[in-house]
Amino acid sequence: MDAILLQLLNGLDKGSAYALIALGLTLIFGTLGVVNFAHGALFMIGAFCAVTLSKIFTLSHKASEPSGVDFLGKPKYDDILYIKDWFGETAGAWMLDWSVPLSILFAVPIMLVIGFVMERGLIKHFYKRPHADQILVTFGLAIVLQEVIKYFYGANPIPTSAPEAFRGSFDFGVMLGFDPNAIIYPYWRLIYFAFSALIIGGVFAFLQFTTFGMVVRAGMADRETVGLLGINIDKRFTIMFGIAAAVAGLAGVMYAPINSPNYHMGMDFLVLSFVVVVVGGMGSLPGAVLAGFLLGVLESFASMNEVKNILPGIDQIIIYVVAILILLTRPRGLMGRKGVMEE
Repeated sequence: MDAILLQLLNGLDKGSAYALIALGLTLIFGTLGVVNFAHGALFMIGAFCAVTLSKIFTLSHKASEPSGVDFLGKPKYDDILYIKDWFGETAGAWMLDWSVPLSILFAVPIMLVIGFVMERGLIKHFYKRPHADQILVTFGLAIVLQEVIKYFYGANPIPTSAPEAFRGSFDFGVMLGFDPNAIIYPYWRLIYFAFSALIIGGVFAFLQFTTFGMVVRAGMADRETVGLLGINIDKRFTIMFGIAAAVAGLAGVMYAPINSPNYHMGMDFLVLSFVVVVVGGMGSLPGAVLAGFLLGVLESFASMNEVKNILPGIDQIIIYVVAILILLTRPRGLMGRKGVMEE
């Protein structure tokens, strides 16, 4: 029983990342009709926003007064962090420790700008082009962004620490009446799940309860009619592209302590997240979230040794097997609109 609960937690953790990236992909497809294969690169850029802020916080200068002498008898000067100079010892240390959560404030404007530039500078020219053209150009853009990150940050993963308060693990075993240490789960992964739920709920609330969101949903259903009412729906869709980019970026920021950022992490998640979108239903936001968590949980259970002993390698293909089965029986996906992907 404890192994099942642990795999369920692992599945929800993976599903959180899949659902957040798939949510942004679906927002873009549902509003603009664009299959954006550069969305995984936005997730990667978000993770490197956390890396960048952490590096900024560690910039230092030499102390003006020597702290002693080295083994050669020369004066030794300590390195002093700029943030401790500017904000004080206590506040500077706190900011350094909490650099990942603070990266949210750093990443949101950056991701919004990147989203706007992508949409206005490139994506808008492919609205009426076939999906194959959209996939090729956005996949090419993803490779370019990947290589830019590789050039500036190198090819090796860059470890990024969670705040010290969340570096331990939570003992679910004691809480649920099992033996101590039976179910140990890292705090930060629980934080990531809660953060994902908050972002997903915020996006749905924004679309459901704000005037802007209602107009966007109407435009997703019937773009021409909304345009005839004198509403600049294209402007709103551009803003939604920026929001989708911000959602992917935030997913990457908070994932940085879980998986050390590297230049190809966007590609690692992109293919899986696109499968999630197709399984959930192209253009269906609830479907993307449902499929993200469903496939995350299935992948987690498929990685159990008991399952792999019966079906070797099943953990590597389970998502694709499920996708094939669902699309063979329901081509529009679990919650896709009738007619979408069924022609």
